[in-house]
Amino acid sequence: MISIEDVFVTEGVPELTFVQPPNYYNILVDIKKKGKPVIIEGQSGTGKTTTILKIIEEISDICNFSYLTARKREDITEIFKLTREPNNGNYIIDDLHRLAPIMKKTLTDYAKVAADEGQSTKYPKLVIIGINNLGQELLKLSPDISKRCGIHKIEAGTWETIGKLIEKGEKSLNIKFFRPKAIYNETKGDYWLTQVLCQFACLKNGVIKEQKETKYISVSIKEIRKDLINKLNNSYGEIVKAFARGKRFRPTNDPYYILLKAISEETEMPVDLTEIANKSEGTIRNSINKIKETRLHKHISSSSILSANFYYNPETSNFNIEDPALFYYLKYLDWKKIKKECGFKYKSTDYKFDIAISFAGENRALAEYITTFLRVFDYEVFYDELYEANYLGSSWSDRFEEVFNRESRYVLCLLDKNHKAKIWPTFERECFQERVKEKAVIPVFLDDSKFVGIPQDLVCIKYKFHEKDPKWKDAAVDIILRKLLVKMD
Repeated sequence: MISIEDVFVTEGVPELTFVQPPNYYNILVDIKKKGKPVIIEGQSGTGKTTTILKIIEEISDICNFSYLTARKREDITEIFKLTREPNNGNYIIDDLHRLAPIMKKTLTDYAKVAADEGQSTKYPKLVIIGINNLGQELLKLSPDISKRCGIHKIEAGTWETIGKLIEKGEKSLNIKFFRPKAIYNETKGDYWLTQVLCQFACLKNGVIKEQKETKYISVSIKEIRKDLINKLNNSYGEIVKAFARGKRFRPTNDPYYILLKAISEETEMPVDLTEIANKSEGTIRNSINKIKETRLHKHISSSSILSANFYYNPETSNFNIEDPALFYYLKYLDWKKIKKECGFKYKSTDYKFDIAISFAGENRALAEYITTFLRVFDYEVFYDELYEANYLGSSWSDRFEEVFNRESRYVLCLLDKNHKAKIWPTFERECFQERVKEKAVIPVFLDDSKFVGIPQDLVCIKYKFHEKDPKWKDAAVDIILRKLLVKMD
């Protein structure tokens, strides 16, 4: 007798409820052709891998394929071996977007050569699977590969295809859904999610196997959604909190939380973070722009749990949630509850930078070292050389006034005779002088120079900086940076 888990499949390839995408046979023909590389792209949940595995099963009497995915360490090892010692076998490379650029470039070159040489090739036949715009990404690596390969996109299911999936399940279990289109409206054509909701609806109606007499299944989407979110919370609750807290948690450091909440409001994956930032305003825009250049990639790559569930390419600002279940979980999450559980106890002021450093050129080595140190701890630092390209064509005086007076939570000023004598440091002091009474200015006195607007009894840091001293970095950590981290927290 057929069981519910054999019909509505939430893990692995469905046998009884598989439906072919409209371009199924176009893909099949390209996969069968010797040497021709094939690229399969589409958003998460569209059944890319399932479709390819079904095709491979259908043509197994003609050719055999080895399946490798960039999600598994042992498979990555095999892919690496393939890039070093190519052969003329047949390979499916799944999640290609996760591979290192040099590996992607090598595989792309192999695909191009194999397509040119056809039947006589000594290089592998590759079927490459990845997220949306994979074809465009590979075209950047090898611009002429488009002439040699088949690029196919698998779209989300239409009501016609999702309806067929549901009908196959009904026939297998001898059931009837009262409102099958309500399931489609909830899943928006996501094949995996359709399987899950159908299974949950059956279980709520006491159906765990094929029925002797036809049974009608009532569907309350709100109830099913609530049950599913509660179940998914066990798998994804801690993952979401780990992402939202950032690489180094601080109660007022919530840009990752804001970013993930903004992404949950999108309709599909992957997304372009630059586009999201540009269409957003205020806190959302600033939060995304603060972390999308370098911090977000470091945060994800530093954690095996995060890198298994999220993908981010800082060069293209392409962000993807790899698991459709996680994306669905995010869409119906209680974000206020998550924020409280994360420990964000205070309302963040909308600062673009955690700290801005004011210094004279003679102390650039110290300023640069402080910047590097703080960025390791996931602070956003304004250090002029990092932002020169951003401000081309702008007036430095206008930018400095914004940065030191409004856009930075704290100002760290490295004060000495050079800071007092030079034009730009003096201008910066005028910009942040009013913030001294806000306790937002952290003075570091490098000598005994006195400054108008900075009281002598102000609690400060005193440090004698000598760049030729081989131990100056150790001293800077002990005298400046440890105290600075306490202040920032």
